[in-house]
Amino acid sequence: MILTDKEIQQAINDGSIVIAPFRPECLGSNSYDVHLGSTLAVYTDDLLDARKHNEVRYIEIPSDGIVLNPDTLYLGITEEYTETHKHVPFLEGKSSVGRLGIDIHATAGKGDVGFSNQWTLEISVRHPVRVYAGMPIGQLIYFETSGNCEVPYNKKASAKYAERSGKPVESMMYKNWDEKTGTWK
Repeated sequence: MILTDKEIQQAINDGSIVIAPFRPECLGSNSYDVHLGSTLAVYTDDLLDARKHNEVRYIEIPSDGIVLNPDTLYLGITEEYTETHKHVPFLEGKSSVGRLGIDIHATAGKGDVGFSNQWTLEISVRHPVRVYAGMPIGQLIYFETSGNCEVPYNKKASAKYAERSGKPVESMMYKNWDEKTGTWK
């Protein structure tokens, strides 16, 4: 079941969902609008390797925006910090953003119970487009879970994206590679 505006507000009131900053005008009928943070990241290597740490460089979005170009993967971040303790959050792009040819996530649209952080966005564009820090970029939809979660994401030893940095976070896939055994975890 997807939470409605009333249920999202109730979950915020009881602390099972945290959105900071929370703006009531961003609460939709069954979602909450999130906004593009001021920092983007791009990988520094032309060839990315899943077994190694691929470095990024950070770009601050100026007040007059920044043009995103096709064939470049941009990592963005939401302005909003979120926590979910009883629900599964899904991040979807806003239709107005999609109509500009902007995709905000390649594969990682679902969060986990216990996710407590800003969202890293995997941004790609079909056409050159100017974007701005603070613009609405996506919407969070919350699903009810059945039963209690034994180990929430933020309590897992293997949680690779739990540290709060305030910047987009590059892939940590390399942490799944066990060099000693030559196998993936």
